[in-house]
Amino acid sequence: MARKEDIIQKAQELINAPSCCAAAKAAAKSWLDAIGTDREAGEAKKLIAELKMDIMPVEGLLAFAESEAAVKVFGAEMAKNVAAHARELKASGAPYCDCAACAAAAAILEAEGGLL
Repeated sequence: MARKEDIIQKAQELINAPSCCAAAKAAAKSWLDAIGTDREAGEAKKLIAELKMDIMPVEGLLAFAESEAAVKVFGAEMAKNVAAHARELKASGAPYCDCAACAAAAAILEAEGGLL
């Protein structure tokens, strides 16, 4: 089981990640604010549920990066770069995107038992 201090650090990394969505930031902040209170377990469950919805499987990253939507978001060249990176991740067996938000989310999910 991960130390709570490590999970707290990952939650802070999640909040600070530019690629983190607003809902995940809010869930992480709510859990951090609830530590040591009677709300902690409930907020931990909400954080885990949010992260399970938000973490990007590598297959999803690849599908997005190869889409027209990615070209609109990133521009053609960056979309190609993201797609190439996603293919590298997939080839290496990585289950998730490795952006700062997904990396922090994966670490928190891996340590789920330390939250609940």
